[in-house]
Amino acid sequence: MRLRNALCSTVSALSAVALLGACGTGTTASSDRSLVGVDYPRSDTDFWNSYIKYTPGSAGQLGLSLKTTNSQGDVAKLTANAQTFISQGIKGIAMAPQDTAAIAPTLDQLAAKKIPVVTVDTRPDSGKVFMVVRADNRAYGEKACQYLGTKLDGRGKVVMLEGDLSSINGRDRTEAFNDCMKKNFPGIKVFGEATNWDGAVAAQKLQTDLVANPDIKGVYMQSSFALAGTLQVLKQAGLLVDPKDEKHVFVVSNDGIPEELRNIAAGKIDATVSQPADLYARYALHYLRAAIDGKTFQPGPTDHDSMIVQVRDGLLEDQLQAPLVTADGGTYGGVTSVKSDDESLWGNNVG
Repeated sequence: MRLRNALCSTVSALSAVALLGACGTGTTASSDRSLVGVDYPRSDTDFWNSYIKYTPGSAGQLGLSLKTTNSQGDVAKLTANAQTFISQGIKGIAMAPQDTAAIAPTLDQLAAKKIPVVTVDTRPDSGKVFMVVRADNRAYGEKACQYLGTKLDGRGKVVMLEGDLSSINGRDRTEAFNDCMKKNFPGIKVFGEATNWDGAVAAQKLQTDLVANPDIKGVYMQSSFALAGTLQVLKQAGLLVDPKDEKHVFVVSNDGIPEELRNIAAGKIDATVSQPADLYARYALHYLRAAIDGKTFQPGPTDHDSMIVQVRDGLLEDQLQAPLVTADGGTYGGVTSVKSDDESLWGNNVG
């Protein structure tokens, strides 16, 4: 079933912004059937700060009023924030739980109260939500694998700076990258390094790997959290050189933030997978609006170039487009990429 974009808009984007107080919490009366809560998972990365920036405007376009909180990657804080939302009379919640197993009891409580939930970027391991809005994170790992494997001609050593494996995203990206390498590029050795989405940990482990294996020729960062540290480590090792230099270490990231796009153009990193921060905000609230209005959805293509899939009984996921981005817009291992200066990328349109 195809989606309908024409949702009623009764509040301007400017009005939605005005609803946000100094601490990021709106003040609309709890009797308002368009009042929703959005919990931001963190505000220490460019990606999530961009998501936060896009959210009020998307709410305004859909006639939604906002209450917002920030759980800072802590599932206990997210649980407490959900209780606050309930007390404020919200009609739906968008959240991005970083521990996708521990959030289940909170989802069960919200389901019992008939408060619809949309999860953004992450999919809960169990529990009921109205819709999951995320890109295909296994495709992230596969695209990174195909790019690096092609660039290295199927030989050599690469480091994978993993995210938090308590998150479905970290697991999906890690498993897909490893599976793709084993199947398509068995001549490449992968050093998997757990980082818990911590840039300092990622930098330290990359440095250790480079000392022990100075012939490492590729790095896959599962998110831009590791970008600054990776560039610093490569620079200190004399490896932050032009892509045509034989010493160049090929680097692939995930997110598509402006800094990544600039670094691709400058030859400091080689590729990223553009995770759509703008579309995450838009469609998280789109589905909350739809839930409030009593709409339902089925698996199939949407009118915004994505696919709704059923990931388990009763759980649907709208898998948004997340293209591979490179300097030349070439095709790598059958994966077509977008040039880093393409204006369709959200990272090139952040004001």
